[in-house]
Amino acid sequence: MAKYSLEFKFKVVREYLEGTLGYRLLARKYGIPSKSPIESWVQAYKAFGEDGLRRKRSKKVYSVQFKLDVLHFIKRTGASYQDTAIEFNMNNPSLIANWKRTFLKEGVEGLKPKSKGCPTMSKDKKAKPVKTEEKMSREEQLERENELLRLEIAYLKKLDAFQENPNAFLEKHKQQWHSNSKKKGSN
Repeated sequence: MAKYSLEFKFKVVREYLEGTLGYRLLARKYGIPSKSPIESWVQAYKAFGEDGLRRKRSKKVYSVQFKLDVLHFIKRTGASYQDTAIEFNMNNPSLIANWKRTFLKEGVEGLKPKSKGCPTMSKDKKAKPVKTEEKMSREEQLERENELLRLEIAYLKKLDAFQENPNAFLEKHKQQWHSNSKKKGSN
């Protein structure tokens, strides 16, 4: 259930538009913790009318290109989430904030739609073929060896950098370690 009903939002917006009180005083009058919801309701009402205050019942699926266009618009113009939502005929600015957070974290892959629910189980279990060293072609073996050597060199470079100046290395990688520890659920 929505935190505020459509009738309540409409009442507050009407009262603001009639000019009797400002955002802060309306928030205080109706016990709303901040003025921001009222500001966004007024903007949505001005842009879309009463439909701007309604909660959408059906979930619209947006294409990856549309999401990228919206994020590019924000980056190019510096517009707020609310202004961007109005520009692209959306009534949910927090959705854009989620897209931006996901894009910064996972890149374009994060914006692609994900399948919902558990994958279906097949009736017959097929054994996956395991590729062993013997079954790999000579070219695949060499590619594998090259990859392992690249990893070893990268590791040795980081080890050297750490040994030369441990404090600078730790500061540089502190943020990465902090975010990785949150993902694993450890403190």
